[in-house]
Amino acid sequence: MDKDMTSGSNTLGADRLLAMYQMMRLIRRFEETANELYMQGRIPSTLHLYIGQEAVAAGVSAVLRKEDYVVSTHRPHGHALAKGVTARAIMAELFGKATGACKGKGGSMHVGDMRMGMLPAIAIVGGNVPIAAGLALAAKMQRKDVVAVCYFGDGAANEGAWHEALNCAAIWDLPVVFVCENNLYAASTPFKQAYKVENIARRADAYGMPGVVVDGNDVLAVYTAAHEAVQRARRGEGPTLMECLTYRLCGHSRSDPRTYRTKEEEKSWKQKDPIPRFRQYLLTNCAVSDEELRAVDESVEEEIQEAIRFAENSPLPKPDDLYTDVFKE
Repeated sequence: MDKDMTSGSNTLGADRLLAMYQMMRLIRRFEETANELYMQGRIPSTLHLYIGQEAVAAGVSAVLRKEDYVVSTHRPHGHALAKGVTARAIMAELFGKATGACKGKGGSMHVGDMRMGMLPAIAIVGGNVPIAAGLALAAKMQRKDVVAVCYFGDGAANEGAWHEALNCAAIWDLPVVFVCENNLYAASTPFKQAYKVENIARRADAYGMPGVVVDGNDVLAVYTAAHEAVQRARRGEGPTLMECLTYRLCGHSRSDPRTYRTKEEEKSWKQKDPIPRFRQYLLTNCAVSDEELRAVDESVEEEIQEAIRFAENSPLPKPDDLYTDVFKE
């Protein structure tokens, strides 16, 4: 038994626990496959992979409704999958196809589908934070039972817009949850070189909102903290700052040689990989069989392969498509 795993499984049935595992596996295999396709020259542009951080997106989205908003970053594939955007639509977007989530016009760093509550991702560091506050303000003014979730990395918390957005969200009691995926590096800048405080969550005190530090590699700990923060937002009690301590088991982008990290550090975090950790927890504590988990793995692989086929067989955008979706009619 992993004694560090939270007891959140006590309130979740086996079906929901398996769904969370399946989502984590789907995100991992999607990212690994996207990397392989990129290396083969089949995906244009670059990629910012989510490998290692899957527990955050899976744990947070497990408490959200379809109509809730998610506002993402330059590393959006996992957030989009967890919010319900299909692997087919995201893969086609990476291929630049007309059937993609954004009709091939957004690419990797701008994946989204508003029908699923997933705002097309915003690649500017910290640029999504005030937009999330704006979505929450609109929901409050329209008296909608909607919560906005804003993901960002540790680098974004030193942007001026980050502070302004948190202050506005706090004084207006906006229904928004700010989720910091602290993977210890803003590109190549170590966290300790950019912050005097031990945790970003401590900054919540300055704005009068709760600040919570969570093991971001423990999907049940993330789920438990997110559930409390989202319910608080729904009750009209305002925002929460969640800091999920995690680690990307890959470079910042495809061009990153990772020379700023030691092999020893990477090996240590690899041992905390959230997926095998949760898999073992399910086998040991939740009456889930190895056969059930292998069946999940197989279904995920089938979904990924079908997504590739869909993307490859989809048409490219037409030249005239350049002039559509420019303005909202």
